Amino acid sequence: MTPRTAPETTRPRVCGAREEEILDATVDELLEVGYDRLTMDAVAARARAGKATLYRRWSSKPSLVVDAVVRSRCGTLVAPDTGSLRSDLVQLFTGPQGLASQLNARVLGVVLTALQTDPDFAERFRSQFLAPKITVMQDIYARAAARGELSGAADPALLGPALAGILLHRVFVLGEQITTDVVERVVDQIILPAATGRPAPAYDRNQTTSTRRPAASPARPPAAQETP
Repeated sequence: MTPRTAPETTRPRVCGAREEEILDATVDELLEVGYDRLTMDAVAARARAGKATLYRRWSSKPSLVVDAVVRSRCGTLVAPDTGSLRSDLVQLFTGPQGLASQLNARVLGVVLTALQTDPDFAERFRSQFLAPKITVMQDIYARAAARGELSGAADPALLGPALAGILLHRVFVLGEQITTDVVERVVDQIILPAATGRPAPAYDRNQTTSTRRPAASPARPPAAQETP
């Protein structure tokens, strides 16, 4: 007789609320010890799960961490469509997914160094985290171009990452906190002039916000007097 073989079984996958608990534990562990010191064992212990449970869903530490970052608030990106480039940019960077959130900035600060030390993580992070954000920014600038807001010399491929780059420099190099005021000032003083070709609004250094004075209208010639 031919021996009977047991039917192949599929390992259960982690999903639903349990998956969210593990991802939350991953972010907490990441913020506490950093990427290099984070281990699957430590995440499993924090989430009160077996390490085998994690490996049923995530094949490696890079896949787990990238998934946790993407699924966290700083990764879930919704493109605003307010009708103006300025409002779209301000809302994008000051909303729940923006860099004005201290949690989002902290998470990004922890993982940025891994882009240089872990090629697997870098590839996953760029394709799963950065690529969707680049697409959102491209959509914002495409709509601005369709509305006629961009000058002919504007290069959205350069302008798109510029705002994020300036804000990240202020956070990680200068140690400053990103606020709505800072986002608005960078947009008004740097991004919009480069995008539209129009000069930046007057800025009062003694104030914390831009004094957005409308551009002066050209002087009209005096009305011709009617000849009696």
